[in-house]
Amino acid sequence: MKHPVIAGAIMFMATCLVAQETKVPAAARQSFANIYPAATHIKWEKADADYEVKFMLGTRAILVTYDAAGVLKKTEALIEPAELPGTVMAYIKKHYKNMAVKDAAKITKANGEVNYEAAVGKADLTFDQHGKLLKQVKD
Repeated sequence: MKHPVIAGAIMFMATCLVAQETKVPAAARQSFANIYPAATHIKWEKADADYEVKFMLGTRAILVTYDAAGVLKKTEALIEPAELPGTVMAYIKKHYKNMAVKDAAKITKANGEVNYEAAVGKADLTFDQHGKLLKQVKD
């Protein structure tokens, strides 16, 4: 699967405590601690100029991206396929007949924009909050 959130979260759950810890700026760590004090299984990684933190919040796998100054850039949470908006599911049922959603995620950008991602068959689909297809990547 090409989408880093879904694939990364699965790998994260299996190996989160094994990898070596990334050096993360104090501002990013503090911002994270302030927003997610109940987070568990925390793992930081450098992603280009930013820092990604993968963690569990209850039973939900989440990936959050911060810049070096500790500014939240986006949040990606794995969700159950049933949590996808009806318009997204309608698109999938129409264009991917008889195929189930394998994985789903809700992405919230810093500006409040919400997108949804769904892995269906050999495709990763990205939708806006109204169910409009934004991007399709086939494996």
